[in-house]
Amino acid sequence: MSIAEMSAEEALVALHGSLDERRRPEEVAHLVLRVVGGQLGLRERMTVGRVARAAARWNGWSSMSTDFARPVGAARQVDAAVRLFELRDGGVDPDDPASLLDFSARLSESLGAVDPVRLDFLRDRLNREARAAVGIELSKRQYNRRFRVTQRLSAKADRLGVEQTKRQLTMVARAGFAASIDRSAFLADPWAACFVAYLTAKRKLRREFTLAGRDNPYDDVADLLFKRCAAEPATDWWMIAQAYPTPSVLARLTDAQRGELLGRWWSTMRQVAALLKRVWSASEFDQATMVVRRGNDSSTWNLLCGAYNTARAAWIATLDAAGSLALLDASCPGKSMMLIAADLAAWHRSTGGGLHPDVGVWARLPLPWDVLDGTAACTRGDVEAACADSGVDPVTSGWSGPRAQGAVGTFRPTPELVHGVSIADPAWASILRAAGAFSGRKIKGGLESSLVPADVVVSDLPEPGGHSRP
Repeated sequence: MSIAEMSAEEALVALHGSLDERRRPEEVAHLVLRVVGGQLGLRERMTVGRVARAAARWNGWSSMSTDFARPVGAARQVDAAVRLFELRDGGVDPDDPASLLDFSARLSESLGAVDPVRLDFLRDRLNREARAAVGIELSKRQYNRRFRVTQRLSAKADRLGVEQTKRQLTMVARAGFAASIDRSAFLADPWAACFVAYLTAKRKLRREFTLAGRDNPYDDVADLLFKRCAAEPATDWWMIAQAYPTPSVLARLTDAQRGELLGRWWSTMRQVAALLKRVWSASEFDQATMVVRRGNDSSTWNLLCGAYNTARAAWIATLDAAGSLALLDASCPGKSMMLIAADLAAWHRSTGGGLHPDVGVWARLPLPWDVLDGTAACTRGDVEAACADSGVDPVTSGWSGPRAQGAVGTFRPTPELVHGVSIADPAWASILRAAGAFSGRKIKGGLESSLVPADVVVSDLPEPGGHSRP
């Protein structure tokens, strides 16, 4: 069903589904019109309609995914185990890592009480005599096949847990706790629902390869919807705070609600910090520059940094709203810096720029996970001193206070991106993506010797030492 054919109720349900997806903001604006369009004034309707009309570009088609990658469950491995072990039903949820591990442990017991965490094929199998001693009447071949299936099932459970955590943190980095908003609460407040859905869609936009900073996701449509929420006496500010924990929103919460948010953001900070520490310890990063080196897993690192910094900013904003910002005098864990592509860093230098000032602050402070686990001390005074050395305002930059709110942004249609490079239309974007253009790898599919029209790539790109047009 197209958006134009949806009822207001159906569009509101679709908006709730978008919280866990990556729909373009213009599509979300179209849904917003279906939900509250009849209640908008003429000027408001023109503002939202201008954005919604952009959804019809290229007949509504985009080469980019409308979702974040979802982990693939273990249904195939479970089916194989059920057949091989001759079970009627595995009694297992293939999408739940804990259920998979429990199933793997039960299979291990049938193989001679093998420790489920010790499933090394060379060391942990039972020989013929050991199998006979515990009553396993299987040939060596059948026993080995079952052992391998159990081993793979256990490994799959571990991988699935990691991938689910990564996706969960991706949503936190992009949209706070919006993806966990209860459907019934969402449907009960259409104005707040429309604001949350549109703002999070803007926050989920992919990063563009550019020297300019990111556009402010809080644009004129978000501002319009927020003002409508502020004018409604029964607005669900708790729901809005899940995605937009700013001073004006947090001030409208009860003390109990602010306390709950503090706990959730603090818990998220510690969870992500532990994962950051693991990646940091297994890698070789240049803390002074944070420019990517060969072998660095920049995707995982930047994902975790995004989640950590989002949680940290929300935690500090909630502390401030609760009148407890003085707690930072005792302990103030710093931000975590993302890795920057070497060609983008070179582009900055070639235009007279340099590293972001925050990198200098980060390099002078103890690592945030060491502060959070008590290994190192970092007070607000330490942060302010590091900021002073780097010429950074510690409060407005978000290092020791709630980050200053930028000017209301201006909507522009979502660009077609191939590894951050803007492409003129989705057809060319699909071709270039399939050929590996702008990926840092060798171009394939014949494009390396083909002449691509100059106006296909619409981004400004660095020529020396950076990306070049395919």
